[in-house]
Amino acid sequence: MINRVTAQDLLDDTEHGLELTLLAGEAGTKRKIDSPRIQKPGLALAGYVESINPHRVHILGNTELTYLMRLSPKELRHAVRRFFNLRICAVVVTNGQELPAEVIEEAEQSQTALFVSQLPTSSCIARVQNFLEETLQVATSVHGVLCDVLGVGVLLLGHSGVGKSETALDLVLRGHRLVADDIVEIKSKGTDSIYGAGSDLIKHHMEIRGLGIINIKDMFGVAAVRERKKIEIVIELVDWDENAEYERLGIDEEHYEILDVRVPKLTVPVKPGRNMAGIVEVAARNQLLKMQGHHAARAFQERLTREIERREQEAGEVGDDVE
Repeated sequence: MINRVTAQDLLDDTEHGLELTLLAGEAGTKRKIDSPRIQKPGLALAGYVESINPHRVHILGNTELTYLMRLSPKELRHAVRRFFNLRICAVVVTNGQELPAEVIEEAEQSQTALFVSQLPTSSCIARVQNFLEETLQVATSVHGVLCDVLGVGVLLLGHSGVGKSETALDLVLRGHRLVADDIVEIKSKGTDSIYGAGSDLIKHHMEIRGLGIINIKDMFGVAAVRERKKIEIVIELVDWDENAEYERLGIDEEHYEILDVRVPKLTVPVKPGRNMAGIVEVAARNQLLKMQGHHAARAFQERLTREIERREQEAGEVGDDVE
């Protein structure tokens, strides 16, 4: 799904330093923002409104305000009314500039959210655009556990009770970091990267059967958790089945698709006595090697193939001598 963003979300944000104050148009704060791109409506204020995209946040900087202040009261009212009648999703005035009363009145009349920021125009545009790019990303959620193991984002999947949380707890005890337990919220970034994070409600918490809910951050400190992590490998934990065939060499690679991004996947059987945290840690180390261009299983296969070919050649030479 695609996250829905409203003008109110701009006002409520506390992570991107937007520093916005609502001046007028509170009734319009529920309007949807559909584009991460920002627009400066210079030509629209002069009468050329065809280029306006009402689904973008519009920025009024020094240039726009200087132009408006040079208009006669009648021209100012006409220009501002024409602009706000386009039902813009939100308008932000930068540099903490004071506005003509006509601007505030028309914003209120048209129910368009009008904000003011103390930031310079360039900084305001960068921060608003960064906020929108993050919040408008395609997103989904999965039932699993996400950990940062040696800098590798490891997503643990499997049915309820298979041991995902217990494995993650053991990884935390080994010095690795928890990102999310139970519900992992995933967003795409570009066409080949996905990032996971915990939900705001249960962030940093983990459910361990027999213990209940524990807070990893409070118990082990801030170094034991992180807010989000790129997902670089998926490990599915499954119950051990004596009749099932499991990967023995690691030459053929599986993939798990999330938000149209293919992520390397391993299927690891679980049974009493197996050190699952150790296996996951080794899988992360092996993934690091693969990301650096070294594939141990394929390198082993190549050496084995060369050795077989060498012995066959030697056997052929011995046969020729006997004849």
